[in-house]
Amino acid sequence: MTQITPEMLPAELHKAVGTVTRLLAKLDDSSVAEPSELPGWTRGHVLAHLAGIANAMARQLEYARRGETGELYDGGMDGRNKAIALAAGHSLAQHTEAVTTAVDAAIAAFDALGPEGWQARISYRDGTVFDGGLALWRELTIHASDLGLGFGPETWSRPFCEHLIGFLAARVPDTYKFVLQPTGLPQRTIGSGGTSIAITGMLTDIAAWLAGREPSLGSLRATAAADGVDLPDLLPWPAPQPAAR
Repeated sequence: MTQITPEMLPAELHKAVGTVTRLLAKLDDSSVAEPSELPGWTRGHVLAHLAGIANAMARQLEYARRGETGELYDGGMDGRNKAIALAAGHSLAQHTEAVTTAVDAAIAAFDALGPEGWQARISYRDGTVFDGGLALWRELTIHASDLGLGFGPETWSRPFCEHLIGFLAARVPDTYKFVLQPTGLPQRTIGSGGTSIAITGMLTDIAAWLAGREPSLGSLRATAAADGVDLPDLLPWPAPQPAAR
């Protein structure tokens, strides 16, 4: 299994930005207003969110550079949701400018990091700058697929899928242990419950299912004690902020 390191992450971020940029070029004003792959969201909502998370991560790094921490979004999650709703109906030109400016600023901030900078503390998940970089990688890659423009989960790389599966192990209910059996690859176990369920299929389909997206290749099968079963329900996506202590 490939373990992403701070030395490897900038190249992956640049690839993800390149994908978003190419997909922006496929849009026009009418298609921006069409539904995305996310229920209740147009492509405009997705683009507004991409600009918002990129701006948020750039700001996290600016705080970290000063030895400070600050909230991820102005106004917290309510502020995030209001900003997305306000910007969703913008024109393609407005979305393109907002997304391009935001991701360029975020990528420049990550590119400028020295070795020690990756371990600086940020408020996002009470973690480090490296955690923030991984989050931006996830957001850019997954939401590029959510635009519904031919870049679905079947295009996700093996390193990305393996990282995503590790991150989303938190979605396994306490009672379950999932034995993941990706086609042609070593199996992997996530969760520690007493009930074991084997999930078999293409690696990209396993990652998509854990991410709450539709598996593109239709290969997933779940078995328990050698009998076919329904894919189990998952816990919510890990919250972007730690619970109050």
